[in-house]
Amino acid sequence: MALAVVVYNRRTQLGLTQAETAERCGLDQAKISRIEGSDAVPTLPLLYKLSKGLDATLHIDIDVEDEEPKIILTPREHDTAA
Repeated sequence: MALAVVVYNRRTQLGLTQAETAERCGLDQAKISRIEGSDAVPTLPLLYKLSKGLDATLHIDIDVEDEEPKIILTPREHDTAA
């Protein structure tokens, strides 16, 4: 569920549709829908594509004391100096 929330939040923060997000990530719109609906099993290649397509760094914190892992997508900072 945590991945679904962070992907949806980042996508809407960027003002993207699921189809636009899918294109940026090299996936199809149905896959983005499944991710946001918590119906997809995330693999490392999938997480990489999401991170790259959503222009963010993905952080996963797994602590056995917590009931669920913490997942954070941190927007990447770009060098704006020319």
